[in-house]
Amino acid sequence: MNRILASSSAALALAACSGAPGAAAEDTSPRTLVVTGTGEASGAPDMATLSIGVETEAPSAAAALQQNGAQMNATIDRLKKDGVAEKDLQTSNLSVRPQYKYDQNGSSPRIVGYTATNSLTVKLRDLSKAGAIIDDAVKDGANTLDGLNFGFADSSGLESTARKNAVADARAKASTLASAAGVTLGPILQINEGSISSPPQPYLAARAMSAEKSTPIAAGEQAISVTVTLVYQIR
Repeated sequence: MNRILASSSAALALAACSGAPGAAAEDTSPRTLVVTGTGEASGAPDMATLSIGVETEAPSAAAALQQNGAQMNATIDRLKKDGVAEKDLQTSNLSVRPQYKYDQNGSSPRIVGYTATNSLTVKLRDLSKAGAIIDDAVKDGANTLDGLNFGFADSSGLESTARKNAVADARAKASTLASAAGVTLGPILQINEGSISSPPQPYLAARAMSAEKSTPIAAGEQAISVTVTLVYQIR
């Protein structure tokens, strides 16, 4: 009987060991430290994007649209004469909507006319002429100006500088964290680029100029921001 019990105990112990092979295995995956750095690079914008349009009113939808088309065609012709390439002109919105009059007696609203709207997105690649181009477009038919944003025709150089700055920022953070935690930085296992952003620079000029001077344009500087994530092995 004692031999039978001893044999049974050994079998149970062996079964327990074979049933959990990973229990005694060591975790060989490397310990890591993940840091994210941000870098910026600034420069003077060399182009601008303008949203300009025509809004017209008439008793009928057809008349409002016809008048609008004539004014927009004149605006486009003037922009081309001022050196804006056809590829830099794009219609961004075209609509015709009724105008309603609401009577105080509670009756249903009446249509009293129509409003036609046509918006054009324009890229201006010579900022020295931007003010004069805007003035000419308004004189020849455009009557709405929704915004003027600055940017870069080619931002690759600034993006490259911003990436280098982002990596340097991430490395500095990793060094500080490793020192504070009492660990040693090993090799970089991964490098991941995050977002690249360049917030539109708004139109800055606010005061009206005399008739013999064009609309003032102040481009200032614009920054490009890049984020980079580094994964370090630590010891």
